[in-house]
Amino acid sequence: MYNDRELHEECGVFGVFGVDNAASLTYYGLHSLQHRGQEGCGIVSVDNRRFHRVKGEGLVTEVFNEDNLRTLTGNMAIGHVRYSTAGGGGIDNVQPLMFMHSTGDFALAHNGNLVNSIQLKTFLEDRGSLFHSTSDSEVIAHLIKKEVDNRDRIFPILEALNMVEGAFALLIMTASKIYACRDKHGLRPLSIGRLNNGWVVSSETCAFEVIGAEFVRDVEPGEVVIIDVNGLQSVDYSKFKHYNMCSMEYIYFARPDSDIEGINVHSFRKETGRMLYEEAPADADIVVGVPDSSLSAAIGYSEASGIPYEMGLIKNKYVGRTFIQPSQELREKGVRMKLSPVRSIVDGKRIVLVDDSIVRGTTMRRIIKMLRQSGAKEIHVRIASPAMTHPCFYGVDTSTYDELICARIPDKEEVRKQLGADSLVWLSDEALHKAAGNRKELCVACFTGRYPTALYQSIHEVNKDKSKC
Repeated sequence: MYNDRELHEECGVFGVFGVDNAASLTYYGLHSLQHRGQEGCGIVSVDNRRFHRVKGEGLVTEVFNEDNLRTLTGNMAIGHVRYSTAGGGGIDNVQPLMFMHSTGDFALAHNGNLVNSIQLKTFLEDRGSLFHSTSDSEVIAHLIKKEVDNRDRIFPILEALNMVEGAFALLIMTASKIYACRDKHGLRPLSIGRLNNGWVVSSETCAFEVIGAEFVRDVEPGEVVIIDVNGLQSVDYSKFKHYNMCSMEYIYFARPDSDIEGINVHSFRKETGRMLYEEAPADADIVVGVPDSSLSAAIGYSEASGIPYEMGLIKNKYVGRTFIQPSQELREKGVRMKLSPVRSIVDGKRIVLVDDSIVRGTTMRRIIKMLRQSGAKEIHVRIASPAMTHPCFYGVDTSTYDELICARIPDKEEVRKQLGADSLVWLSDEALHKAAGNRKELCVACFTGRYPTALYQSIHEVNKDKSKC
């Protein structure tokens, strides 16, 4: 498989309550969130207290069809799209997960990553729990059901959430309610919308537009929003509340038409491009963005500099997710199938090449090589985020130092040489916060190493891999 951007977020969640054909609406919601996960997806609906599920590996359009969507009856449903990080892939880890219990069945969909899942799993297994998947999401369900009692479902949910640490945007659906939960650090986004007389919940607001829903508000950090026939009810599981939204949501993961905590993603990225020009101007003929998530920043750089913006790189949106690559020569052709330079535009030009981030460096190296082969005279790389020097443990698939070129090679001049650029500059930490409206809280752990949570077992992996830097 040619991985065109080298960086994946774990997943996206979507839910509908109190609207006819809830599963069909969830299908369209998941399609809008497909950029957050392309390895697997699923939908669970409830009709007359009976649960129905369809899930599979692949894209939303590959897993669902008219026949299986018809089996998902009812006016409430939750859905999930995923990439695999913690726990790995496989059909067992495709969500939503379903659980049958004497006190009531429920389904669960989770975006994020728990940093204390190993300790919690050991705790639960010592008390008789048996795990069906390797996903840390299943840990939450077992915590909810670790004690059998007759209390209202909200109480074991609150107790379970107080035991987990890390990042999560979580939907739990019972026979009559949907619980929308967000971690107390505010690391992952989760928004609520209104549709007719019902409600929708989504990882990103872009999914609301597709189904005609109206944004109402974000789920607050440390909050559980209970959605049922009485409307919305709010309960805090923690009074420790912070707004450490993952900065990569703004920089890369989210769609540009989404608003995250009141900030439009496209506007944020344009502002980083403008600031990037202020911090690192270049003498060039054209500005080129790496499709797709870097285009807004490239436009911002162009507007601030007065250097024309050109589509010097084209992304082929119709190439499949997999491509047989039995040799290095064919692998290189696979890169060109996915992303190719426009020779007539870049030939003989001095280029400012704007990208949102550099992770492993392999894709940037190939892009620079292709541009030079197409006649580019100079290539000045500008990155609309700080250098990524630390792993993420909150649901992004960079969990070791060895995966990050800027961690393995601290000398930025040496990174420039390895990539083959004429110059290479990253955005400063200060400019990143300024682009987000001068907000004081923002998770920038992958740039600074200052993690908003304790890391539990993950710190051992950090220490183990740090020797490789």
